[in-house]
Amino acid sequence: MELFNQLKIHRAIHNLTQAELAIKVGVSRKTINTVENGIFVPSTVLALKIAEVLNVPVESIFSLKIGRLS
Repeated sequence: MELFNQLKIHRAIHNLTQAELAIKVGVSRKTINTVENGIFVPSTVLALKIAEVLNVPVESIFSLKIGRLS
């Protein structure tokens, strides 16, 4: 399983820079960057804070990409 995210798209819709979103949720800009690029998986609390700031359900930003089982 892999976490798929559309954070960059939702952030752009709200016309926020990574730095602006980071300030609103209380993390560094680098944290937002690493989440957007799939390097860092956010905690549940961080994912919920991001969704709240972007005013969308957390599931519209983050979802599981489940591969086929052999």
